[in-house]
Amino acid sequence: MRFLSLIIATFFTVLTAFPILAAEQVYLIYGGLNLSVRISSLEKFAQTGIVDKNLEFYFNIGGLNESEKNKFREALFQPHKINPVQLSRFLKTQIGEEILTNFGKFMKIQGGRNGKYALRGALVQAAFEPEGLTLINVLRKLPTNLQIDLEQTFALSDAIKIVVKATQLFSVEIAQLSTIEAKKEKPVNFSNLRDLRQPGTLGIAPKKRWLLTDKNRNRRFYVDLYKPKKWRQEKTPVIIMSHGLASRPEDFYKHAEYLTSYGYVVVIPQHPGSDYQKIQDLLGGYTGEIFDINEFKDRPQDISYVIDELERRNQTEFKGKLDLKNVGVLGHSLGGYTALALAGATLHFENLERECNKKFSYLNLSLLLQCRALKLEKKSYNFRDERVKAIFAANPVNSSIFGSQGLSQIKIPVFIGAGNYDAATPAIFEQIRSFPWLRTPDKYLLLVEGQAHLDFSNLDAGMTNIIESISNLTLPNPELLYQYSNALMLAFFENYISKNSDYRPYLQASYTTYLSQKEPFKAYLISQYSSEALSQLIQKFIAENYSIQP
Repeated sequence: MRFLSLIIATFFTVLTAFPILAAEQVYLIYGGLNLSVRISSLEKFAQTGIVDKNLEFYFNIGGLNESEKNKFREALFQPHKINPVQLSRFLKTQIGEEILTNFGKFMKIQGGRNGKYALRGALVQAAFEPEGLTLINVLRKLPTNLQIDLEQTFALSDAIKIVVKATQLFSVEIAQLSTIEAKKEKPVNFSNLRDLRQPGTLGIAPKKRWLLTDKNRNRRFYVDLYKPKKWRQEKTPVIIMSHGLASRPEDFYKHAEYLTSYGYVVVIPQHPGSDYQKIQDLLGGYTGEIFDINEFKDRPQDISYVIDELERRNQTEFKGKLDLKNVGVLGHSLGGYTALALAGATLHFENLERECNKKFSYLNLSLLLQCRALKLEKKSYNFRDERVKAIFAANPVNSSIFGSQGLSQIKIPVFIGAGNYDAATPAIFEQIRSFPWLRTPDKYLLLVEGQAHLDFSNLDAGMTNIIESISNLTLPNPELLYQYSNALMLAFFENYISKNSDYRPYLQASYTTYLSQKEPFKAYLISQYSSEALSQLIQKFIAENYSIQP
């Protein structure tokens, strides 16, 4: 239920409209039946808690228990402050249109036409109300009656339940696989080893910012550069970070400073077609889309251009200390796609088209992003940069755009991070099912309980209020998540970029067991040794739940 609640919170503007939309009444279509429920019954229930005979009939059909009825009543008047102008602009983007179109397939205008335009108008008008957007306001603002296909509604509900079931099941399965690996490992007393949760001792020099121009692509962007105060005696390892959609380089300063304190040079480029400023331009009315489709090409090329620039400046600004033949890349979300593309994953348009056309495909919310790549020219793209020797992909967007064929092309070490509260790139779709597709022998999957794609401590007040309105939703302390990711990130890059075998013991399931031992939210690590077992578990689940494939 927590996973489902997080989805509802993240996409409130769409999902809240789902159960009860109508102007004066809702027509419910079920097989040959054509029923209706009065809006007055809903308003009476919301105001007094009284369920009249009209509404009772539908509650019985839905099988709602008393707890669910109470939650439904609370939701009717639950206000959410959403800027109506910005909401309108979002819903007019291609992704916003696709969201509305998908829901409009079974929330139709009376007579059978897709109800997306009625939904959009009602949502925007309701958001203008002084108390904010509520379900009751949406009901009042709809311009016409809607008819809801209950068979499709129940099918969607069943599909959601299977996704939630899969997320819960595989959280347990990965924990068990991690335990099995830990028991087979040589015992290590981690309390006697260096505590990787703590920063290093080499210090952090003041951050620098470069403004770069790639003339071949007519692309201008800035990069944030982090250097240690004290340098390693040997060559200095370099990590380049790729931020996610609607993010920016400065959002990753904690990870950058942590690695820098251990002697790394960290460079974080802006991706101007899919960054924070792009979203601000959308909300301000200066652009009509959330991101540019060419970002699927530009992002990996940005990273390669940054490595080129470091090579040009290595002697003059770094005295030749940088090791640019063994570069590590860390990417988050869409930045995870970027890292995987640089590692050698290839775009698989046929697979992507199949995934995008599946029924209820939008339950994997990241497909709203991935499916945009179908607008690219259908040709072979190769973004592999041979200087990149290992990648760390946190909550990566990857499964459909690459597919098993594309991911199998990767030959270098890969670390995948996932969270079982992640609603944007759901772990069951985007990391768990795709992990077995990686054929590199050096691969790791980290699943963190409660990790929800974003650091919610950095969210704006509006989104924070929505998250806080969810009952029974508890999120981990962001500092705990940073400790998990920093420790494993350093161990991975030290082992595969710096070639420091002293850090090899940390890349074991027993280390995450050690880190999690006193924590309410655990972390679980598996490696290639559990890949085949995970694949078999996935195939078994698909066979038993064939209506939707996780």
